[in-house]
Amino acid sequence: MLMDFISKYTSNAYLISLFYLVIWFGIIRIGAYVIEKIILKLTVRTKTNLDDLILQKSSKPITIITILIGLKIAIDKLPWAQETISKIDLGITTVMIISALYLIYAIFDLSFSRVLRKLAKKTRTKPNEGLIQLTKSALQVILVISGIILILKNFGIEIGPLLTGIGIGGIAIAFALQESLGNIFGGVSIILDKSVNVGDLVNLDDGTSGKIMKVGIRSTKVQTFDNEVVIVPNSKLANSNIKNIAQPGPMARVVIPFGVAYGTNIDKVKKIVMKEIKSVSGFISEPEPSVRFLSMGSSSLDFKAYFFVESYEQRFGAIDEANTKIYNALNKNKIEIPFPQMDVHLKK
Repeated sequence: MLMDFISKYTSNAYLISLFYLVIWFGIIRIGAYVIEKIILKLTVRTKTNLDDLILQKSSKPITIITILIGLKIAIDKLPWAQETISKIDLGITTVMIISALYLIYAIFDLSFSRVLRKLAKKTRTKPNEGLIQLTKSALQVILVISGIILILKNFGIEIGPLLTGIGIGGIAIAFALQESLGNIFGGVSIILDKSVNVGDLVNLDDGTSGKIMKVGIRSTKVQTFDNEVVIVPNSKLANSNIKNIAQPGPMARVVIPFGVAYGTNIDKVKKIVMKEIKSVSGFISEPEPSVRFLSMGSSSLDFKAYFFVESYEQRFGAIDEANTKIYNALNKNKIEIPFPQMDVHLKK
């Protein structure tokens, strides 16, 4: 119907193609106006900004796809050789496939992580950042493979024989890549087992200590206290003894050893130190704190103060603060803090 209307005014194929392109861009502008004036106003009223972020991320790929559709329609009307038009169509379709796959990943990337974090907030648990990162990495691999298959199919390459060949060759590849596959399954087992999560403070059996930065498909990155990154293969991590300081909960115990001189009133020492540790930043009353007289050492009466702080991230600060407060309080009350000494008797 539209073709008949255009044919009344011109028979020039280039003008007809241009006319179709102008109409298509007009439709795009109307669509953009509707989105700007109606849909964007509706998204502003929603409680979450997820829809705003999805619109922001998807605007470019959708615009590219829409423009390419218009070009595809317009080019089909040109009096060029069919072979030339087919080649241009193949190029346009390839870019459309890539844009569509990027759009899928962008929407999934935003919504999946948000949903998991929202569920974690409702259940008052820590979101599994490792699962989020691993799922994103796996999706990237799946989309890349899907894109390659779709593009090959678009160029007329038979996928069936290719997949059969990959299946046969996959057995040989699996043997050759045993270590890499072990790392992949190791990463999956770490996430499913919930032994570590992104942000956890861990001590590995090889002496490495630090914070989990990222759990990837092949390896896990650990940031040490010296601000260095240690990359541990997932297969090795899955088979290691891991001391996870962040589990089963964030609270952590602080132990402060100290000694006082012989002859000091033990009950007085306990009372003074207990008062000081209760004023430390991050201190929590449950589990109950304690100050214990442990032994009569060679040079001092040896004590240890035990208390918990809200998070393991506060532990080092709490140790510094508690030591400072205990030292100052004992000095203020004229309680001697002895240093190691030895009496030597010379026989004449």
